[in-house]
Amino acid sequence: MLLRRRATSKIALGVAALLAPTLLGTTATAAPATGPGSSVAAPATSSLTWQGCGGDIPATVECTTLKVPLDHRKPGGKKIDVSLSRIKVADPAERRGVLFFNPGGPSGSGLFYPLALSGLLPQSVKDRYDLIGFDPRGVGASSPLACGTTTADERLTYRPYKDATFAKDVAWARDIADRCRNRNKETLPHITTRNTARDMDLIRAALGERRISYFGLSYGTYLGSVYTQLFPRRVDRFVLDSAVDPQRVWRGMGQSWAEQAETAFDRWTDWTARHAARYGLGDTPAEVEGLFWDIVARADREPLDLGGTRFDGAEVREYIRWEITHPSVAARTLGLLRDAAAGKPVPAFPTFVPTDNELASYLAIVCGDTRWPTAPAVYRADSRRDSVRYPLYGDSVSNIFPCAYWDRPVEAATKIDNRVPALIVQNEWDSQTPLATALGLRRALKGSRLVTVDEGQGHGVYSLGISACADDVATRYLTTGRLPARDVTCAADPLPAADSRSTSQGPATAPARLPFSGR
Repeated sequence: MLLRRRATSKIALGVAALLAPTLLGTTATAAPATGPGSSVAAPATSSLTWQGCGGDIPATVECTTLKVPLDHRKPGGKKIDVSLSRIKVADPAERRGVLFFNPGGPSGSGLFYPLALSGLLPQSVKDRYDLIGFDPRGVGASSPLACGTTTADERLTYRPYKDATFAKDVAWARDIADRCRNRNKETLPHITTRNTARDMDLIRAALGERRISYFGLSYGTYLGSVYTQLFPRRVDRFVLDSAVDPQRVWRGMGQSWAEQAETAFDRWTDWTARHAARYGLGDTPAEVEGLFWDIVARADREPLDLGGTRFDGAEVREYIRWEITHPSVAARTLGLLRDAAAGKPVPAFPTFVPTDNELASYLAIVCGDTRWPTAPAVYRADSRRDSVRYPLYGDSVSNIFPCAYWDRPVEAATKIDNRVPALIVQNEWDSQTPLATALGLRRALKGSRLVTVDEGQGHGVYSLGISACADDVATRYLTTGRLPARDVTCAADPLPAADSRSTSQGPATAPARLPFSGR
């Protein structure tokens, strides 16, 4: 399930990267907003000029570029590009409006997400909406940011805490912040979620639409909720999948991964012990846990050779943190880690290393949306505490981060508190955007309904084969506008009797190195 989710995102990212240069010649300008949070009056017809996207993209996908203000407080000032794509409905008589997408991140390219999703969404949804993809400002083909980072900078964005290396971590965080600031002095303060939401409203206006519908995943749930707060009268039908708690952005969301990973780890060791006959990793949860931590200690002494890439203990911990919501996948990986620790050759472990643009745009959002502590002593104390409370990942997400040296945000974080209707869908055992954070968004969006997938695993729900019940609720909402009368609990679809992922020769997942990625 998670594999499908990541594969879909990688399709979208790869296509966007391939075709970004072909989009630069198509521009249009939307009418300016009357204020930082105001709606833009819709013109009678679209002001965009669409054309083919080029490359191998099907002719059914059209592309264009919209000019938007860098600083929405100065609509007549400098403009930046936001690149868009569209797949129109086949029968205009069935059309209801437009359905925007955001795949997560922050830093995820959504430009060709409609194309990537076209094979997953129900036909009844595709019959009613033009599917609209876009790269948020600073991302991909939309006036991309760059900080001049390297693979070494990017491989572990969240660094494990050690007393001996903390001074180096402080210097690293300061250096990354300085590089980003020096390369993007004028632009950086305006790459925020609030401004991306304002861009969305300019896209709406340029499309000639009075309201938009929206499907946002992971970070996309926060972007969608900010839009509901700034532009409540422009909201049609919003599906928010795998939700961020708006009261915990952004350091608090990172720390929530550590909290929830411990629960997921305990469930996984119990599951693996109950399947000892198949995996041979321990007859009790304590034996499975002991094996894992022995391997981590071994990797900390000497990094493991995992098919040509060397992993230290922190990287082993992060890899398992991603996989434990899929017990059979994590169990097979632990077996391979045991073999590597014994000096046996193992297949290559897939890894995800963000590009310079992905890291730069991610940092711009998480550091520019909210204020972070500035004193290194705070991070040292928090990391020491959380390494004990949440040993799998607590030290990493509480350690020093470039946001400690970021300039003060231009605007305060958006307080989400409204009664705009929306549908939130959430897996019970998602440790990346945990159920607790979905409940936080549900409290903030008082007009929303929450669909919880009981025993649902992985990151992402709608149209991913997680729960037919949850899919039905979301599809009915998008096609009819009917929200459930109350919050709903759906059963997860049964897993295959023999999970094919547990029988392949190598690790099945590539952990994303950035949060909220949906990858």
